[in-house]
Amino acid sequence: MQLAHRIRLDPNNVQATGLSKAAGVARFAYNWALAQWQRQYDLSKTDAALPKPSEAALRRQLNAIKRSTFPWMLEVTKNAPQMAIIQLGRAFENFFKWISRYPTFRRKGRDDRFTITNDQFYVEKKRIRIPKLGRVRMRESLRYAGHLVSATVSRHAGHWYASITVDTPDDPPLPQAENQGVAGVDLGITALATLSNGEKVVGPNALKTLLNKMRRLARSLSRKVKGSQNRDKAKMKLAKLHAKIADMRRDCLHKLTKDITRRFHTIVIEDLVRIAGIALRLQAQVAAQARRTRLETPATPAHLQDCSPRWHADRCRSLVCEQRAVFKLRIQAGVARSGIEAMGLLCFRCAP
Repeated sequence: MQLAHRIRLDPNNVQATGLSKAAGVARFAYNWALAQWQRQYDLSKTDAALPKPSEAALRRQLNAIKRSTFPWMLEVTKNAPQMAIIQLGRAFENFFKWISRYPTFRRKGRDDRFTITNDQFYVEKKRIRIPKLGRVRMRESLRYAGHLVSATVSRHAGHWYASITVDTPDDPPLPQAENQGVAGVDLGITALATLSNGEKVVGPNALKTLLNKMRRLARSLSRKVKGSQNRDKAKMKLAKLHAKIADMRRDCLHKLTKDITRRFHTIVIEDLVRIAGIALRLQAQVAAQARRTRLETPATPAHLQDCSPRWHADRCRSLVCEQRAVFKLRIQAGVARSGIEAMGLLCFRCAP
């Protein structure tokens, strides 16, 4: 069973610079491979004798030219560019299976991450060794014991995190679970979730609580001169506040789903909320409970139809359609098509 533990890193200035370089190399390799993929695919359409692009071929091409053309790539671990191209190959596989959209170019400041394989790092207490950077401090020790699979180092709101995947030989020990029967979970507006036994769970209201501070920081950012250091500082403050809001929501969902899965042996949720965070968390918690809890979803209602992403993978703005996890809504009589599209519920292809 593979489990992942996301730990915040505490690098020094030299190590932080090295992490930024490794993320930059991974981003450059990904964008270079995507551009080469598009160019080689266009050439293969005009000349049938030319081979179509592949992830393995692009990795060999980059290895052949990086010492002469991109010598600065040698300053970081070799896994950074290689794993980036492997991830591009997986992205194209998901695209051809209609699971995700067409891969796009990565951008600095948004896609700052790189991945290293198990033979390139090891964890010792509160230290993780990264090639050419040495041992980097972690805020906490790894909670799972087993075979290390991979580690993805990423930057969010100015902080570096390492998501370490571990292949555990046995299921982790769990506390004694209760058995309160079957529970139905209904997501609401006034309350985060309502259980079938009448219990209501109130969400943290993170955005509402910090909305005034967010507005103040946003106004401060808008007054700063573009390109100045003061603007970068204001931008970082606003990014940290957004990260805090996301952490509050994630923490609430994690605690809620863990509590539900430890109390009930069967959980029933709406099929329409498959893409919601609580549903995904419930699935993860059920898997972690060693099949001690069962998750069920009712049959699809008759007035809802499956929405295939094949027809709108390039234009649909709807999160519902984009995730390929729920069903398209019928436009009620008298409701304008443009109004539904403006609300982001349906794209023009999803509307009947």
